[in-house]
Amino acid sequence: MQPMPLAEPEAPVPWLTPEARAIAERIVASHATGFGRPLLAPVSPEHLAQELFALATVVLAHDGADPDGDPGPRLIYANAAALRLWHRPWRQQVGLPSRLTAEAQERPGRARMLASAREQHAIRGYSGIRIDSRGRRFQIRNARLWTLWDSCGNPCGQAAAFSDWWWL
Repeated sequence: MQPMPLAEPEAPVPWLTPEARAIAERIVASHATGFGRPLLAPVSPEHLAQELFALATVVLAHDGADPDGDPGPRLIYANAAALRLWHRPWRQQVGLPSRLTAEAQERPGRARMLASAREQHAIRGYSGIRIDSRGRRFQIRNARLWTLWDSCGNPCGQAAAFSDWWWL
């Protein structure tokens, strides 16, 4: 009789990898810094990434790549609400150049707002038109945009959150 092979450990879901957990912590901490209030209700550190992923509010973040470079900032985080809205799984949404969340004609206005958010570190009330992976357009309203800060206090990206949107 042959011994049973040991089962391979299951890979964690992508939003619970150590890297994604660190990004989730950065998003939540940077939001509190930028707006003086929490993004989430208080939660234990070991549950923070899961709670952010399950949040009904759409939350996205991109890295600190040069916005004028090619391809520019890439998405480093998308919670479940964002994945549903853009109709993409994590592996297609995360890594995507963030400019592709908007149609070409909407990108200059998006870039101006992101530049303003970089200068001010946190802004409220952003509205704009976005496009999902199937080409369907939607309007977002009253979004919050904020700077992500690394552990040394350096800016390392931006995040956005909104819950007010509708299909066009």
